Amino acid sequence: MDIIIAAVGGQGALLASKVLGRLAQNKGLDVKMSEVHGMAQRGGSVITHVRFAEEVNSPLIEEGSADVVLALEMLEGARYISYLKPGGKLITNTQKIDPMSVIIGQQEYPAELKEQLSQLDLEIITEDALGLAKEAGNMKAANIALMGVLAKNTEIEKEEWLTAIKEIVPEKFQEVNITAFELGFNSEV
Repeated sequence: MDIIIAAVGGQGALLASKVLGRLAQNKGLDVKMSEVHGMAQRGGSVITHVRFAEEVNSPLIEEGSADVVLALEMLEGARYISYLKPGGKLITNTQKIDPMSVIIGQQEYPAELKEQLSQLDLEIITEDALGLAKEAGNMKAANIALMGVLAKNTEIEKEEWLTAIKEIVPEKFQEVNITAFELGFNSEV
């Protein structure tokens, strides 16, 4: 499985990639992950490649070959949609974070982005992961809430996801993250 995680710095893309990596390791699969590419400081665009299978030769996913783009921010999902293979899925948080070009007034955040994405010939799943994280008790758990949505859209058993989360997330944050995951997994999308 080839997964691109697209986010804004500070949204937890690295934690999400570590959970995916542990999930695959626990299944006995070969895992390759890239480090976060882009401006990883808070507010910059970041992308992480996570690949797992019986054998993986390269950590990088070629454009047009990802099974999933997991976008923690909607514009970042649009930015990396070219990585999806035919039949791939864009699973995106509905949260919008203005990039620096919007903040300094050089550009405007694309109006009607969700509607524009829905016009593409792709499977697109949108979820208010930030809202789910707030419901769980900590808005920083939006990354794990969105992973719950991802989990629901894979063949991997829910318990395997929960085990990986417990092994990666520090103990003091496990309860809120597990609650966020469950909310994402049980969401209507």
